[in-house]
Amino acid sequence: MSNFNYETTGEDVASVCSDAIRGKVILITGPSPKSLGAEFATTISVYAPAMIILASRDTSKLEEVAASIKAIKSEISTRILKLDLSSQASIRDAAQEVNNYEDVPHIDVLVNSAGLMAVPYGQTAEGIELQFGVNHVGHFLFTNLIMGKLISEDGTRASRVLNVTSVGHELSRVRFEDYNFKDGQYYNRWYAYGQSKSANMLFSVALAERLAKKGLISVSLHPGSIFTNLSSHLGKDAWEELGGIAFSLGLPRFTSYEGLDYKTQQQGVATYVFGAFHESITQQVNGRHLRDSQVMEPRGYKSWARDPTDADELWKLSEKLAGQKFNY
Repeated sequence: MSNFNYETTGEDVASVCSDAIRGKVILITGPSPKSLGAEFATTISVYAPAMIILASRDTSKLEEVAASIKAIKSEISTRILKLDLSSQASIRDAAQEVNNYEDVPHIDVLVNSAGLMAVPYGQTAEGIELQFGVNHVGHFLFTNLIMGKLISEDGTRASRVLNVTSVGHELSRVRFEDYNFKDGQYYNRWYAYGQSKSANMLFSVALAERLAKKGLISVSLHPGSIFTNLSSHLGKDAWEELGGIAFSLGLPRFTSYEGLDYKTQQQGVATYVFGAFHESITQQVNGRHLRDSQVMEPRGYKSWARDPTDADELWKLSEKLAGQKFNY
C-alpha cells in the first residue's frame, strides 16, 4: 500500500502528503511540549494547514507549541482549547466551545492523542478508573459531542478520526464486567493500560461501523516505543512488573525493557501523518489499525481489539458511563 516502514519519519510522509495537508483544519488532544502530538503539529505545519487546534488541560503549555507552529508558518491559525479528559464537565465545556467556532464549520482531522500510561490507581470525576476514563471514555464523549464538525449529512466531507493506541493493547482486553478493577481492589496499572488501549482500537471499529455512510474514516495507530513524557514517571520497578506480566502472558516483546526497539519522535509521528493525510486511508480500510505507516492485516493484532461485537458492547458501555446516547 505504501513504501513506508519502521524507519520512515513524519517529515518523509508529510512531504508526500503536502497537498492533502494544505488548508486543512486539525484538532489534536494532548499536544504538550515534547509530546508526539506536538511533534505531529510542528511536522505538518511546514505544509500550511489552515488551522491547528491544540487541546489540553494545561493551556499554558499549549502556548509554547502554538509559538513553535507560528515560527514555522506564521500564517497558520492556532487555537488553544482547555480540555480535561478526566472531567466530563470539562469535556462538555470544551465541546461546546468547538461547536461555537463560527469560523470553523468543519474539522478535517481529529487526533485523539492525549493519554496516561501505567499510573497508580485513580478515578475520574465521575468515578471511572483513570486510564480507562481519560484514554477512552473522555475521547469517546468529546469526539461524539463535536461530531457535527466532523460529518456532513450527505457524506461529502470525509473527515478522519485517529485514535492513538499502543502495542500495549496486547496486555488486556476490555474488562466489560469489571472495568474499574473493583474500585481499585484488584488494580494492576499495566492491565489497566492495556484495557484502555484495546478500547481505543475498538472505538475506531465502532466509529467506522456507524459513520462510514456519512464519510467518516476512523483508524487506530501505534506510533512505536518512544521516550516521551508519557512514561517519564515509570521507574525500574514498573518495567520489571511489566516484564513479569508479559512472561506470564507469553508476550516476549515486553519481557525486556532494554530489548525494546525504540523509535525517534520523528519516526513515531510518521504513522500519525500517514493516518491523517495519506491517500491510501480510504473507506476500504476504515476501522483498521496502523503501524509503521502501514495498514496492518487483522491477524497482526489481538482479536479483542478488532471484534465488532466487542466494539458494539464498548460503545454501549461508553454511552452508559458518559450518561448520553449517540445514535447514528
